[in-house]
Amino acid sequence: MEYQISDAKGKLGILIPGLGAVATTFIAGVEAIKKGISQPVGSLTQMGNIRLGKRTENRYPLIKDFVPLAGLNDLVFGGWDVYEDNVYESAMNAKVLEPGLLHSVKSELEQLRPMKAVFDKEYVKNLNGTNVKEGTTKWDLAEQLMTDISEFKSANNCDRLVMVWCASTEKYIEEGSVHQTVESFEEGLRNNDPSIAPSMIYAYAAIKMNVPFANGAPNLTCDIPALLELAKEYGVPVAGKDFKTGQTLMKTIVAPGLHARALGINGWFSSNILGNRDGLVLDDPDNFKTKEVSKLSVLEEILQPDINPDLYGELYHKVRINYYPPHGDNKESWDNIDIFGWLGYQMQIKINFLCRDSILAAPIVLDLALFMDLAQRAGMSGIQEWLSFYFKSPQTAPGLKPEHDIFKQLMKLQNTLRHVMGEDLITHLGLDYYQELVEAL
Repeated sequence: MEYQISDAKGKLGILIPGLGAVATTFIAGVEAIKKGISQPVGSLTQMGNIRLGKRTENRYPLIKDFVPLAGLNDLVFGGWDVYEDNVYESAMNAKVLEPGLLHSVKSELEQLRPMKAVFDKEYVKNLNGTNVKEGTTKWDLAEQLMTDISEFKSANNCDRLVMVWCASTEKYIEEGSVHQTVESFEEGLRNNDPSIAPSMIYAYAAIKMNVPFANGAPNLTCDIPALLELAKEYGVPVAGKDFKTGQTLMKTIVAPGLHARALGINGWFSSNILGNRDGLVLDDPDNFKTKEVSKLSVLEEILQPDINPDLYGELYHKVRINYYPPHGDNKESWDNIDIFGWLGYQMQIKINFLCRDSILAAPIVLDLALFMDLAQRAGMSGIQEWLSFYFKSPQTAPGLKPEHDIFKQLMKLQNTLRHVMGEDLITHLGLDYYQELVEAL
């Protein structure tokens, strides 16, 4: 298939539900980078290279020089939040970035005020939203969001839009009858079906407005047949779910290495403490379950105990998240990994990761926004599995198991970029180099 990618001309609006720690760190960071104050460390689109052709060709351009992406100076920000604070005030409250850095972009951040959010306390019991929309039905709320999207695009003279969910983890729900078809979903919106979460209303509004949607939380959101059907009908890319940061990032780096060496694992105990709004939300058992399901699936898919029973059939995997206000956004995770090697001899690995969740998430938001815009311009609609690299619980086609190995995910991402740009895919086989030497002899 040959892709015709339209130009990334004009302004790209990035709309964000949830202008909390992650979103404000992202926005402030981009504004600081535009002023030359900082660098976009952690962003593949800005600092990552991609190999093209054979190793002997020495072609390693930056991804942003290889693929037609929107430039940082063309980005415009907007969003919704359950609190009225502007982005500067919200960033100061989040206490992720230093006041001096925030002050350098204060004027840009103060201009960004959140639109009223769609909020249902039943889905996030530990928050008390004050800046929220009122509507008689969820259909009415969806229409209000579509009006917001249209007015934002017009007011900011944007050529294109993308939406990245950066709001809280919602309570755990499973797919039901209302989620099966577009018709049943729209009927549910009109009838205020309790199984339609706020995030689903945002995703529905985005797709209806031809806006690509990426889900940064473990919520079900657009991972339901109705919204996937709608995305296909409207030709809109969707991706999710749950930004891969912190402890899960470590798991997708370490576990593939142990698996590659055929080392066995008896147990993996994971504990976290964090004190930001995310920690407060996850302090509720219903919301924690949504996160737990997302985090627990990673090892199972990487290690595949069903086909490696001798090595991983007895694996005991436990995840704990504890709300600890003194740490703020500086999450601390501990992993105790009980492994065994030759002849079954026991060993242990212990990891203490003092990470900054929003610092790890901010470049993911940037990359997803730029890549989702690229996908839209290339006519790539529906689930964007090639962006699994950025998610804890990647969306896939129904019945298809997700790939969690971060190195395989990166290969898929890079090969997708090569494919859409008409370059040869790279398999890393390498035998051709040596065959050429033999033929030369």
